Parts: sequence; structure tokens; C-alpha cells
Amino acid sequence: MTIKVAIAGARGRLGSAALTAIMSAPNMKVVAALDYKYEGQYLHETEVNNMPGGIPIYTSLENLAAANKPDVMLDLTDPNAVFRNVHDALSLGIRPVVGTSGLSMDNIALLTELAAKNQVGGIIAPNFSIGAVLMMKFSAIAARYLDNVEILEMHHDKKVDAPSGTAVKTAEMIKAVRESHKQGHPDEQEHQVGARGADFDGMKIHSIRLPGLLAHQQVLLGGEGELLTIRHDSFDRSSFMPGILMAIHNVMERQDLVYGLENIID
Repeated sequence: MTIKVAIAGARGRLGSAALTAIMSAPNMKVVAALDYKYEGQYLHETEVNNMPGGIPIYTSLENLAAANKPDVMLDLTDPNAVFRNVHDALSLGIRPVVGTSGLSMDNIALLTELAAKNQVGGIIAPNFSIGAVLMMKFSAIAARYLDNVEILEMHHDKKVDAPSGTAVKTAEMIKAVRESHKQGHPDEQEHQVGARGADFDGMKIHSIRLPGLLAHQQVLLGGEGELLTIRHDSFDRSSFMPGILMAIHNVMERQDLVYGLENIID
């Protein structure tokens, strides 16, 4: 069976890479693109024009679904659009695979309820890199024994949200296995606001945004006389493609929504 995929955000850097990967997969086909503009035009690789033969572009998911009947919607848009896109997809019976960060836990709870009600599978993945998911899993294992943790995440300077979805997901996984406590000196003082980073259940998260970076994270776990560092680096967007293809395959077998690629990795 050929899986028909619509891509929201196909003109972006990650979206363009995903478009190429899906078109190269033997049992997948990109049938349409969802965008905020260019209604009625066509996407030819990275170029948009009026010449048929490319990927048709829609600004309405409802119209896209009626014309192309996709099995899966891959969302690689931005935090301002993702909730509506996923909500509409679930309502239309389209399985969402989401790589866009910015969904709150309340958003995810609402979408989980909608997926269960409609019996439509979905996957929300803060990071599609298999290596990054393993980094998160290893960090959660280590935090059972070294429970003083700081997370340092580093991304390119075009990333609009901070902290990253990967950092938040890492902190959530660690929170599930350790007792909440305030780290550092009890009388610690910040002489510059934000110097100690964001506080998540007592852990600190630090965000760096610089040109030259893509997606990198270190989890530092401190113990008496020792430090464990678990680090992952994505140097190219190709690192996300195996996870995207895995998620598209997996979501076809689901009737629920899962949050985190670690849930579909043995």
C-alpha cells in the first residue's frame, strides 16, 4: 500500500528535506502541501509556480483533504499554526505526524482526547533524530542515580522558540523518574536575570541561539566528585529523515496519539 502524505511547511528547510525523503521512499507519495499562501499553485522542489505537475498547494486543509484524501499530514510549520493544523487533521480523519514545537501540555491533552474520540492515530515528536531520542532515554535512566541535572540546548539563530521541544521533553522524562528538588546553593542569587536559566521542576535549562549551529543538546548530571555528560549533535537535517519515515509508517497502525518518538522505539 502506498501511504499518501500531505506536508504542512513543505517550503521550509526541514520541510524541503522531508519532501525529498518521502518522495524517495518506495511506499510513500506526497500528494499535497498545506501553506499559508500560494493557493492553487504548485511546488516544484523549492520553487513555487503555476505550472502543473508539481505538488499542489492549498491554504485550507479541508479543501486539501477533499481533493487528495491523504492518509497522513506531516506538520513542520511553526508554533502559531501547529495546534489548528493538528486539530483539523484529527477532525478530518487524517493522521498527524508533528515535528513542530510549541504545543503546550494542555494542547497535547486536548489533541489526545480528540484522537481517542475519533480513533485516529497521531505522533507528536519534539525531535525526529533517533540519536536525540536515545540521548533523552539515556538521560532519564541516568537521572535515577544522578538527580542533579542541567540541560544545555543549542540551536541555529532562526529558531523562534526557547527552550526547545527536545529540552522540554528531556526534562519531562527526567521529572518522571526523580524527586523534585531545588538545585544549587539554597541562598543562590542571580545578579543578572536569567543567568541560571529556566527552571523546570528544579532543573535548569539553558538555551543558546547562534549562526553555525543546527540542533545540539547536552545533559549534565552531577554527583559527588563526578560529572556525567550525555550529548547529541545533529549536523544536517538528514539526521531527522529516518525518524520521520518511521513515524509515518507507525502512525498508520495507531488509533491513539503519542507524544515522543521514544514511545515507538523498542
